[in-house]
Amino acid sequence: MKVFKLAEKEILIANVNGNYYAIANRCTHKNGDLSNGSLDGNIVTFPVHCARFDVTTGKAAAGSKITFFRAKTNDEPS
Repeated sequence: MKVFKLAEKEILIANVNGNYYAIANRCTHKNGDLSNGSLDGNIVTFPVHCARFDVTTGKAAAGSKITFFRAKTNDEPS
């Protein structure tokens, strides 16, 4: 994963099996930096609240984990 700044937006580029995908770099829950997270297959996990996003579609794979429940997290622009 690598971050690029385009105008005022940060874009996260991820290589998944030789294909490149782009989503917004900011977590939709708390605006954190997704590039600090980890990529497992096509899922990037934000390290603070463990929200997960599919880098191939931008869809939220799991909401932010807060104590014992997961909060709703919006999809990322892709």
